[in-house]
Amino acid sequence: MLVRFEVAGRSRFMPLVALLVLASPACRHEPAGATAALTNPGPQPGPQPEPAQARFETGQATYYADSLAGRRTASGERYDPRALTAAHRTLPFGTLVKVVRVDDGREVTVRINDRGPFAGDERVIDLSRAAAEKLGMMRAGVVPVRVVLP
Repeated sequence: MLVRFEVAGRSRFMPLVALLVLASPACRHEPAGATAALTNPGPQPGPQPEPAQARFETGQATYYADSLAGRRTASGERYDPRALTAAHRTLPFGTLVKVVRVDDGREVTVRINDRGPFAGDERVIDLSRAAAEKLGMMRAGVVPVRVVLP
């Protein structure tokens, strides 16, 4: 089918398919971002989705004995009592977690580099000496904590 149109006062005929192709959005030259306003209208009024809630575990924390200094952890690195590291049963090595002492609110961020604790289900994390000192648990040895997971 041919369609008649005028350009600069002259009548022209063009196949309908050619007109449809020329009119398609893919053939238009619009400045970058011109269609973004149509596809991404920005914040909408009304209730907004809630941010994802942090996951956490609660239980007891213990800390490593000084006699383990220099021994290899499950990740292959050597245990350094001065580093802020910890052992967890399932979290990937290198994961950073915040450990909050439940009874007084003190907290420390540690990096998981070992597996454990293995001394009971109520224990959720084993801390390095430096992390235990930051939580003030050297005398108690075992304290209630909340481990905030990524």
